Amino acid sequence: MDTQAILSNASIIAEQAGVILRKKFEQPIKHMTKSSDIDIVTEADQEAELFISRELLRLYPEHHLVGEEGGGQGAPIDTATYHWYVDPIDGTTNFASGIPHFCVSLALTDADRKPIVAVIYQPMTDDLYTAIKGEGAKRNGKPIQVTETSKLVQSVVGSGFPYFKHTKPDNNTKQWAEFTKKVRGIRRMGSAALDLAYVAAGRFDGYWEPSLKPWDVLAGVLLVEEAGGKVTDYQGGNRQQWDEKGRFVSSNSHIHQEMLNIIKESYDW
Repeated sequence: MDTQAILSNASIIAEQAGVILRKKFEQPIKHMTKSSDIDIVTEADQEAELFISRELLRLYPEHHLVGEEGGGQGAPIDTATYHWYVDPIDGTTNFASGIPHFCVSLALTDADRKPIVAVIYQPMTDDLYTAIKGEGAKRNGKPIQVTETSKLVQSVVGSGFPYFKHTKPDNNTKQWAEFTKKVRGIRRMGSAALDLAYVAAGRFDGYWEPSLKPWDVLAGVLLVEEAGGKVTDYQGGNRQQWDEKGRFVSSNSHIHQEMLNIIKESYDW
């Protein structure tokens, strides 16, 4: 498999999808609700995913594709060797509110959801984050790496909240409160994929969040790992990518255990 060619093709497709999103962003944005009043989708999500899915499956009809809006497509999931996970707009609430912080996220994985190629494109800043397994991570073609921050108290970390935060106790508020007391700062940016890209690029020292879908995180997971960082579940394991609503912790690796300790102490297991 020519991963360089796949990365090039996926990057072009993500950038072309970004053109669609920039045009839609300048127009009145209508949205619909999905699972709750705060879980929304826009016409731009649907149009961008339709474009991405069509182009990827035209090039790779033997692959299976899972999109946030369109579900499974392409070759059967049980027989396809390679799977795509597509989020046409990670940060839809930002997009719908006119906040220019969102991205296109594409990940190619094997049948065990182990990421092989990652592309995250931030249309409003024209930043392209890419990675190939075993070949490092890049931003706009230049290598990136995680920070060397060694203490959690000196760290800036990111996080977010699940869509069911109003109705269920596993809503990250306890962990947020504990981290607030033990870090330099917390940022809630509204895009899990970009939060992970920021860890990889050394903008964040760490990031954690519950209830994340595979299309939210698989591209970002590869970016962080290829930039020298670490990604686990809340207990320090490495099978979180199989959870349909996984709990992820990522870091520069130096502060990872401190992050896990806070979560273990404040989480209702």
